[in-house]
Amino acid sequence: MMMTCEISMYPVRDEYLPPIKDFIARLNAAGDVEVTTSATSTCLVGEYGRIMDLLREAMAASQAEFGTAVFVTKFIPGYVPD
Repeated sequence: MMMTCEISMYPVRDEYLPPIKDFIARLNAAGDVEVTTSATSTCLVGEYGRIMDLLREAMAASQAEFGTAVFVTKFIPGYVPD
């Protein structure tokens, strides 16, 4: 099943840009998911299982390298924007 996910990351630290840039780079490295980044969020479009795996991996890597962050997400199963 295809899905769209919108995610925003809020690192709990003063220097918040490095963790955000790293997280977005990890998402972009996945060649099988469409990634579109705006000023406030990143949108992922792809297979449900792949997106969930990618988020799990990228969030765990971010936690290990940069510490705590808050992630706000919207999941729309079955929706693919035109």
